[in-house]
Amino acid sequence: MWNSIIDTVTAVNDWLNGIVWGWPVIILILGTGLWLSIRTGFLQLSHFGESLGTTIVPTIKSIGKKKTNGDKGISQFEAFSAAISGTVGTGNIVGVVAAILTGGPGAVLWMWISAFFGMVTNYSENVLGLYYRKKENNAGEFSGGAFYYIENGLKSWKWLSKFLAYFAAAVCMLAAVGMSGVQTNKISGTLSESLGAAFGVETGSPAETLVKLLIGIIIAIIAAVIIIGGIKRIGKVASKLIPFMSLLFMVLALIAIFSHVSAVPAAFSLIFRTAFNFTAVGGGVLGYVFATTIKKGMARGVFSNEAGLGSSVIAHSASETREPVVQGLWGVFEVFFDTFVICTLTALMFLTTFADRLTALDGSIDDAKMSIAMFQTNFGTFGVVCFCVILPLFAFTTIMAWSYYGEKATGFCFKWVKSEKVRGGIVLGFKILYIFFIVAAAVIGSDLVWDLSDTFNGMMAFPNLIALIALSGTVAKISKNYFARKKGAKITPMLSAYPEQNEEFIRDLESK
Repeated sequence: MWNSIIDTVTAVNDWLNGIVWGWPVIILILGTGLWLSIRTGFLQLSHFGESLGTTIVPTIKSIGKKKTNGDKGISQFEAFSAAISGTVGTGNIVGVVAAILTGGPGAVLWMWISAFFGMVTNYSENVLGLYYRKKENNAGEFSGGAFYYIENGLKSWKWLSKFLAYFAAAVCMLAAVGMSGVQTNKISGTLSESLGAAFGVETGSPAETLVKLLIGIIIAIIAAVIIIGGIKRIGKVASKLIPFMSLLFMVLALIAIFSHVSAVPAAFSLIFRTAFNFTAVGGGVLGYVFATTIKKGMARGVFSNEAGLGSSVIAHSASETREPVVQGLWGVFEVFFDTFVICTLTALMFLTTFADRLTALDGSIDDAKMSIAMFQTNFGTFGVVCFCVILPLFAFTTIMAWSYYGEKATGFCFKWVKSEKVRGGIVLGFKILYIFFIVAAAVIGSDLVWDLSDTFNGMMAFPNLIALIALSGTVAKISKNYFARKKGAKITPMLSAYPEQNEEFIRDLESK
């Protein structure tokens, strides 16, 4: 019976995934990024230096200094860490390997293309997220996200804006559970395989299933402790783990790449040469291989950096900063770091490590096994140990972040419930379900979990991209207002869509 249910879910998801990640949505993602780039004067290029100077540079300089934001919210870096913990996950390692195996090395170029436009897409999401965020509870914490700027920014659309907002929130809840499942599944699969090799546990045996279940339970318990603490605890934990795990991975990847430095030019050549492979299969107009390369590259790119989904903005909206553009610039750096740094290092590490056998690799090979083999080939047993540390950390931080996204989406869906206590109970119910699925996902088939997550991500993107296009003028006005003030113009700051909140934020800025 269980196999029958899985087969049915797989069949339905395959059909839906074909629609969600069809050409119309892919064109919409790229088209939205292009349109926003034009409206902001290609901000990802013209203000990239300012993005670094406003975000990561002062953060590095402030390491060791005491934080002074009090109880207003979480710091900009904690908001960024919480957001990037949702993006830097298994997709940056196993997902990139999977994209290359199924879509070919050319898929990497399409990741880069999606990220280039995704930088300004994520910037726009953050600007709108902070501009339309609200205080929804007595604790004074801010809530924001795609569903907020869809409902409040597109009020003239009447019932359609509410429908799109609630649809975005509902799908976000599903995507949160799905994304958590992917991360847990990869942790359990990787660790159980490593433990199995060490202790002689056969693949597919009841003993392996038991090991995966125990791993899922341990992850769920640790996650529950952090998730209960809300965004402040998630931000604090993420701000500690993100720098450590990212630096460890970057050092190992660079060592591996430099040890095969002679293969680097060939790797870049392969990426660009196969990105436009028009090989025809079955009479396809664009060619099956070309279509698969783009779809895998775009899907894994969006899965990794989340630009266009309207998800990471939920964490950014909890930031203490009053300037939407400032947090927007964090979004530019977030996508750059996630895709152009982490994903590129993974791709080059993989392509240079297996340069002599790439033609023998295809989508039928297990992506997790190839990821482990990549580390083992370069560093032996030490590499396997490092991989078994890095991947769970990447995955675990994503689990934390998406629990918060799902929590906020649940709160939005049930905001019509007048009793705050009842709403709190509903949100708690989501958290319990989320923790339960962490355990269940540890033993579910890997391919199905990935495919479900891809589908939910694509469904999230649709209403969000529509809103970003419709509100692109607002993004341009807020950006123009901020940069004009930076140059000394005496104009009223555009900090919030709500007059009273805007005045409050202005006073906050003036008091500093």
